[in-house]
Amino acid sequence: MSTRLRRKKANSVVWGILALVMVGLGGYGVTSFSGGKTELGHVGTRPITVNEYARALQSEIRATSVQFGQQLTFEQAQQMGLDRVVLQQLVTAATLENEANAVGVSVGDAEVRDKLMAAPALQDASGKFSQDLYSQFLQSQRMSAAEFERSLRDEAARTLLQGAVLGGVKAPGDLVDRLTGWDMETRDFTFAELIASDLPAPVAAPTDDEVKAWYDGHGDSYMRPETRQISYIWLKPEDLMDKVAVDEEALKKAYEDRKSEFVIPERRLVARLIYPTAEEAAAAKARFDKGEASFEDLARERGLSIDDVDMGEVAKEDLDTAGDAVFALPEPGVTGPLETNLGPALFAMNGILAAQITSFEDARDDLRSEVAMDRARRAVADRQEAIEDQLASGATLEEVARDEGLEFGQIEVNSETEGGLAAYEAFRQAASQVNTESFPTLVGLEDGGVFAIRLDEIVAPALRPLEEVRDKVIADWTTDQTHAALLALAGEDLAQLQNGVMLEALGLVTTRDDSFGRNDFVPDAVPEVGQAVFQMIAGESRVVEAAGRVFLVTLNAVTPVDPADAAVAAKRAQIEATLDQSLARDVFEQFARTLQANAGLSLNQAAVAAVNAQMQ
Repeated sequence: MSTRLRRKKANSVVWGILALVMVGLGGYGVTSFSGGKTELGHVGTRPITVNEYARALQSEIRATSVQFGQQLTFEQAQQMGLDRVVLQQLVTAATLENEANAVGVSVGDAEVRDKLMAAPALQDASGKFSQDLYSQFLQSQRMSAAEFERSLRDEAARTLLQGAVLGGVKAPGDLVDRLTGWDMETRDFTFAELIASDLPAPVAAPTDDEVKAWYDGHGDSYMRPETRQISYIWLKPEDLMDKVAVDEEALKKAYEDRKSEFVIPERRLVARLIYPTAEEAAAAKARFDKGEASFEDLARERGLSIDDVDMGEVAKEDLDTAGDAVFALPEPGVTGPLETNLGPALFAMNGILAAQITSFEDARDDLRSEVAMDRARRAVADRQEAIEDQLASGATLEEVARDEGLEFGQIEVNSETEGGLAAYEAFRQAASQVNTESFPTLVGLEDGGVFAIRLDEIVAPALRPLEEVRDKVIADWTTDQTHAALLALAGEDLAQLQNGVMLEALGLVTTRDDSFGRNDFVPDAVPEVGQAVFQMIAGESRVVEAAGRVFLVTLNAVTPVDPADAAVAAKRAQIEATLDQSLARDVFEQFARTLQANAGLSLNQAAVAAVNAQMQ
């Protein structure tokens, strides 16, 4: 990570407090966080105060809320670990500041003044430092100017120390080159899949003895699972639909009750990008208007993808005060800045979905079926008491089905059972729990139906008779023998390839890829083919067997990277930056841990919990 980026990260606590205050959240609950205790802990002689933690946590929650496009609750922030992240950041900052003080690293008054004058949150509309805004800030935070300016001095010293540690961290050039070459080099290879039609003759049908031997040796493949033989009664809403009446008034009422489904106003496909200030939003819009950045570019600059800011289909009222401006766009485009409850935002309107109106006449048939079904469900519910009374009196399922006109049936339930009553989760759960002593009770289904069951017998797992599974046994044997024959043929072909015969000369259907990359996909093949070519040397041939398939592969050539190629140069720069960042992070973390261990860390977890409790 570059020094400039790390300085930006180091500034986040102080300037985060400023931004938080100036957007209207400053001072929130500050006086209530002390409770007589001002310290959360300390590193060496550097204290970590209650108010520092509270302010930094509020700032982080607000910044994350802007990224997600909705205000996070404190509970959500905790689930995301933001409280722990903020506390660790404060501990790290305190560790560096303690060390800077110990070794005498500091900055002069002039730099502190420059930082103060440059703070955007303390500048008026003309961009100049405002003493009034500064005074309001200090008052809201209950800080003196000396206290705040001391925090600026500490932050600057911390940044100097951090920069000194990280400034010279660079990944070795040889390592970057080797990783770039490994990642970007390509392979030229040819492959062919051997299939049954490539065999000199099809595999002969098995003899009875071979079928029996295969069956005996693979009995686990032909087991019947444990089966529960169950009797049931079942009443479905569909059984009563022809017995319910539906009048015109009921249809009209259903139409009015669900009018929002039949009369859908115009909607638009919208994305929203929120900014901390109206000025930043306006500057972004100006760049968009000049063609300097797309909406996606603007989102990426804020660490977001286009999916993160997409609102999907929205109606005008979904956008509150921004609705009029967004819906005034005659065609896709970007408008704003517009005020929202999360701050100023730019809106991208990406499509117009015309209003959809379905008349009562057009909806009549669907409404009739739905109203009839709804009434049939109620009719089922009305009959439940009578059915339950009969079951409670000791009537058998057969008797209840006869007296109440219900469906009676029997079903074998196991892991292979599908359809009918077994399609319902409630039935499958009841069937798995019922025993021969269970008393039949009525159970409701999600579609409004009801059922009751009786366990008649449990049949233990057993090997299916050979005659029942003969066709599957023959198919499995044939597949196995064909695969073995293909492997044998591949071995013969491989011997020819190793003697100089070209793969294309073997009469197989071949495919050639002359620029296959390490992360590419091989169409019509298993992934193991692509993996194999990066384990082979040029001129080598190999049999690749995976997922029941057989391939012959010849690696024709290895193409090393060309350092002058723009794509290679871009990849090298990316790898170098990633390694630099990783090494710098490791060095800094080890440095901070060592400083912290030497100085000593003390945290009052009760005080941390108290602050968290007051923020909920």
